[in-house]
Amino acid sequence: MNNSFLGLPSLTLTRAKQGEKSQNQPKLFCIVHDLPPLKSPIAHRANKILGEFQKSCQVHALTATNNAYLSEEVNIHYAKDWYPQTLITWLRKLRLDKILGLLIWPDPEIFWFLPALFKGYQVIKQQKPDAIFVMMMPYSAGLLGVTLKFLTGLPLVFSLDDSLSCTDMHATSASWLHHHLEHWLENFYVKQADAIVYVSQFNLDVVKNRQPEARKSKFHLIRCGADPLDFATPINSKNDHSSFEIIYTGGMNGWYDFYHLPQEKTLLTKLYQAWLEWGYYHRVKIDYRSSSPVFVGQAIKKAICENPQLQSKIKLSVYGNSFPEFVVNRVLENQNIADVVTVSGSLPHFQAIQLARQADLLLITLPNRPDGTPGGRISCKTYEYLMTDRPILAAVPYGENWNYLQDKPGVWLVEPTDIEAMKKIITNLATAKFSGSPLRFDRSHLEDQLSYKVLVKDYLQIFNSVCLTSIFAN
Repeated sequence: MNNSFLGLPSLTLTRAKQGEKSQNQPKLFCIVHDLPPLKSPIAHRANKILGEFQKSCQVHALTATNNAYLSEEVNIHYAKDWYPQTLITWLRKLRLDKILGLLIWPDPEIFWFLPALFKGYQVIKQQKPDAIFVMMMPYSAGLLGVTLKFLTGLPLVFSLDDSLSCTDMHATSASWLHHHLEHWLENFYVKQADAIVYVSQFNLDVVKNRQPEARKSKFHLIRCGADPLDFATPINSKNDHSSFEIIYTGGMNGWYDFYHLPQEKTLLTKLYQAWLEWGYYHRVKIDYRSSSPVFVGQAIKKAICENPQLQSKIKLSVYGNSFPEFVVNRVLENQNIADVVTVSGSLPHFQAIQLARQADLLLITLPNRPDGTPGGRISCKTYEYLMTDRPILAAVPYGENWNYLQDKPGVWLVEPTDIEAMKKIITNLATAKFSGSPLRFDRSHLEDQLSYKVLVKDYLQIFNSVCLTSIFAN
């Protein structure tokens, strides 16, 4: 096994001359289902992390993304997913989605397992990497990592974007059996991995506390981050004192909760909804309505109503919508917020960041937890927003996101459906801008802890540790 993961600076932190990879550099085999040109958060994060890895390692990435691209120095290996598209489409036309949810486990990407296993084993035998690194989701990618570890004996490191135990992301399971299978699977991954990384301290603690003492040292917290280079480009700040723009970047999933007005819900609609939910195991009640612009839009309307001088001056712009336009338009109309909210589709990530840097107020809003219990979800946009100097309105439930933001400068925390609190914050910030004194905040001291360059150093320390352990074990 190559010893260059063991903390030797001349090997792990020095790039070969003239851009050529030294033969003494460590090799890392990475399983990453999603890569650019996909625009998912996982693909973006993988792009940043693997881009930093390649400065210290020879990186071989196995992916299901056709025509994937990263740095030219990253070797990409493509394995086509065997997903039975025709069959699944036919079953969905028969309204059998519920049956599919029961049978396909742990996720639809399980059909990638076999082709990826054949390809991954071939690459490992040819390249002889020092360790296997798996980025999840999908969760089925972990099964691939475990199998390849069994076949090759290589150390295995998992990085979870969302924990299977996170009740914010997984409030329900397809059945009671699936609930227990998901907990078993996460415990199985902990048992098989040499190290496992979480992005949320809350979720890490939940899983760690149910493990035997011998496995607790495997857990590491490495949060998501941001790339300072994305924020280094000079921007032409808008000197427009005639409007106040609130910006939200990313998807929302609470649209359908407002699609039908209460009087439009027929008995047939209610029966069909009951059928869809029948048999599900509910871990916690989540109010997805707040993952929408509705409550913030109503707060804007209320601010304008109480302060007529703000009429037509405040607007909310949402970038990154993936829902059908007719659904979005119907919700904006039946909630009477179409005049203060505009919704646009996805943008290149860099462009979305530049828009955020020019906002008068940045918005984070997450699904609410009506029972008041804390949750483990933390929005990835949190870190990028903190790289700007703009005020942040975080309409989030108590838990990881709230705890992380509560001591950060220029952040206003409110519960996700608290229209009155949102109204006061928006009114005060808009008034400050229109008086010629827009609020700005120096968060430069956070750059080091948010930068992917720093986060990757933590990953390299983990690889050093697991490779050292593996050598002694052998």
